[in-house]
Amino acid sequence: MSENGSRLREVRPEDAFDVEAVHAWLAPRVPALEGRSAPLVRQFSGGASNLTYLLDYADLELVLRRPPHGHRAASAHDMGREVRVQQRLRPHLDVVAEIYGFCSDPSVIGSDFYVMERLTGTILTRKLPEGVQLSPERARVLGETTYDTLADLHLIDVDAAGLADLGKGPGYVRRQVEGWSRRFRDALTDDVPPAEELMAWLAEHQPQDVRASLLHGDWKLDNLVLDLSGTPRITGVLDWEMATVGDPLMDLGASLAYWVTADDEEEFGLVSTQPSILPGMPTREQLVERYLARTGLRTDDWTFYEVFGLFRLAVIIQQIWARYSSGHTTNPRFANFGIAAAVLLQRAERLAGCR
Repeated sequence: MSENGSRLREVRPEDAFDVEAVHAWLAPRVPALEGRSAPLVRQFSGGASNLTYLLDYADLELVLRRPPHGHRAASAHDMGREVRVQQRLRPHLDVVAEIYGFCSDPSVIGSDFYVMERLTGTILTRKLPEGVQLSPERARVLGETTYDTLADLHLIDVDAAGLADLGKGPGYVRRQVEGWSRRFRDALTDDVPPAEELMAWLAEHQPQDVRASLLHGDWKLDNLVLDLSGTPRITGVLDWEMATVGDPLMDLGASLAYWVTADDEEEFGLVSTQPSILPGMPTREQLVERYLARTGLRTDDWTFYEVFGLFRLAVIIQQIWARYSSGHTTNPRFANFGIAAAVLLQRAERLAGCR
């Protein structure tokens, strides 16, 4: 990972853990730690789900990931599953981090966690880090490379990677529509529209699965580690917690919900978390066309996938907003998430013709 964009900070009190206990557990698993004292720990400020920390051993830096505090969906934040995905995928995709150890013993820090290598490079957030510049041509290449790599992930043989068992068989689109609708209703707060008409539209217009692919589940620029020293390239992919096997067009739609461009309405731009508005960045339409050409997939109507992606992102944000508004987290980054969820729901409703 990289601290570009001021991603490192002191550990929030609510997110602290027993550093000595982690060091004692980790040292036998990493020979380079023999004879060393416990590391300096800082927290990455990016991300809104699993908690991520830098373990700084001076000349060796590692990364620890653990689930957040408070209520969470039963199927979410499965550290063991996240580890297995990365370990099995790494031989097929060279941008996956090496895992040094997984701990399922709650006596160490009170939750599962794992430790992996630190992937070095630049991680982009909404504003470019100081000293980083992207010409229109380099921005175009970055956008295209981002979705070429997603296409390549979707083209990996899930059986060869030993990950076919992540899927539940045909019916992925239906399960996603039903599941995210249920999660939204469970996380609904009084200040966010109920969106019943939108959920009914998704249920009525859902297509059949196009194929079964390995999906990342949260593909966006701030989950990619980049080398921007020349032609932009991806050197690492982070946050595999939502990886599964299912319809790749659903993964593409979910990813492009984050892809805000300069000609979008202002309120949609307020939820942007990545610099996709830069001059030269491809449009969503261009990226869909390029992706379909690379994968050989076809779709008669992209609108469903776009609407689903916006709804799904709204649900994720609403779940975090529900935790924040109930006091389960105090991270100030979440203070406007209720507004952001409403903006996404309204955009999805307009595209679906519900408004």
